[in-house]
Amino acid sequence: KDSMGSHGVISKGEVQVMSAGTGIRHSEFNHNPDKETSLLQIWVIPEKRNVEPRYDQKEYSLEETHNRLLNIVSPAGSPGGIHIHQQAWFSLGNLDKDFQTGYSLKKKDNGVYAFVIRGSVTINGQKLENRDGLGISGTDQLDITANEDSELLLMEVPMQLN
Repeated sequence: KDSMGSHGVISKGEVQVMSAGTGIRHSEFNHNPDKETSLLQIWVIPEKRNVEPRYDQKEYSLEETHNRLLNIVSPAGSPGGIHIHQQAWFSLGNLDKDFQTGYSLKKKDNGVYAFVIRGSVTINGQKLENRDGLGISGTDQLDITANEDSELLLMEVPMQLN
């Protein structure tokens, strides 16, 4: 919950975006204290300061991410995904073993941080295992192979901030 009165429960398959902007207080806690929680909290530096605080949340189904890289976060004004105040795109895929796909970067000077939520993938010849991460820059294309059933998060972000 936050100081703007927003609150919610994030469940498996959901993405939540909060922009602190000109000021907001927030907290996270396990809604089910008798169960273990596993989540990713990712901070992205905005491209401009003093934006209006905002909150958004969206659920994505396994079917939407099955053997494809679904755009789940994108810059304000771009189609697809929940918008953020940065030239960044996050894509999520649930890939079957031996599935191959590619990813083309949206901006020339961006890089990608790949994170294997579960499973094992090979990206541009580099094998990644469960919970591994890899920073990739200096290319405009990723070649991805799932070595086993896998869940992969790609975070395309600027390599330099203005």
